[in-house]
Amino acid sequence: MLKTLTAAAAAALALTALPAAADDHMARAERLVTVVTAENPQTQLMSMVLTMQAVAKGTRVHMLLCGPAGDIALDDAPESATAGQPPRDMSPQGLLTQIVAKGATVEVCAIYLPGKGLQPEALIDGVGVAQPPAMADALLESGAAVWSF
Repeated sequence: MLKTLTAAAAAALALTALPAAADDHMARAERLVTVVTAENPQTQLMSMVLTMQAVAKGTRVHMLLCGPAGDIALDDAPESATAGQPPRDMSPQGLLTQIVAKGATVEVCAIYLPGKGLQPEALIDGVGVAQPPAMADALLESGAAVWSF
């Protein structure tokens, strides 16, 4: 009886260690596609913060900015994209430029600039215009994670 209880206790102890072991070996996506459409500057900034965390972990990032979020990539961006926010006085555009500098691919939607009556020269350095077939491929790539804000 004592042997059975000891074996049961050992099994229960081993089972409690499984979640921790699984976390250590959790598979990560090698590629991340971040799609940002939100108009809210706090949401835009948080999308940049989380994407930068993925870049720092070695994930290849492709970011698509559409609608109001496309304004973040404008050379003449609105104050909502450039104003620092608490707690670290960072702005969506400021962090976006760091993400670009780290090698991420950042693009605005193909219809964003024409909809604003602008040309690609209106974008900050390092930001391009997405081509729908290539963007669809990125979103459908096997193993890619897709975050949408």
